Amino acid sequence: MPGGDETLLSRAVAGDADALATLLERHGPQVRRELRIGRKWQSVLSVDDVMQVTYLEAFLRIKNFTPQGEGSFQGWVRRIAENNARDAIKGLECAKRPAPQRQINVPAGDDSCVALLELLGGTTTTPSRGAALNEVRDILETAIRALPKDYQTVVRQYDLQGRSASEVASSMARSKGAVHMLLARAHIRLREMLGAESKFFTDCA
Repeated sequence: MPGGDETLLSRAVAGDADALATLLERHGPQVRRELRIGRKWQSVLSVDDVMQVTYLEAFLRIKNFTPQGEGSFQGWVRRIAENNARDAIKGLECAKRPAPQRQINVPAGDDSCVALLELLGGTTTTPSRGAALNEVRDILETAIRALPKDYQTVVRQYDLQGRSASEVASSMARSKGAVHMLLARAHIRLREMLGAESKFFTDCA
């Protein structure tokens, strides 16, 4: 590794945000230069969109990173960026041909919470439907509040309030591609947090 990277990585994995910021400043520009977005999507998704979410994901996931020699950190950041770009494009493609079963077209409130859980792969099959609705609402609200601010915003506006990606993009001053990317990352985080709630969430999600 370049001088200082090994020490910085140890500190970053241990929770030193400044060490991680230094590593991202050192290696992020190269990842950015290598990232490619197809011409078809460049009007609705930029490299900067991808890198902003990539840096956020790096901060969220660094504690799980295991150094594996020279170049491993940059490769890890590159994979995050590539996954983010792919998620954004997948969302944009799906938006052109929406699958009805993947949409949440219900009023705000308990019903939208249930629909979101079902979208994420959960289940509300319990002996008491009324009790389930209250628990779903409380569990989801707790999980959503634990998300980074931008992730919270896309989930609340797109999933729970039923706004379109264009409307959410406008309210957040983001591109539509960024909204789909944030939504995909938010859903992944929610699945991870809700996975422990076996009463409501299945292993196949």
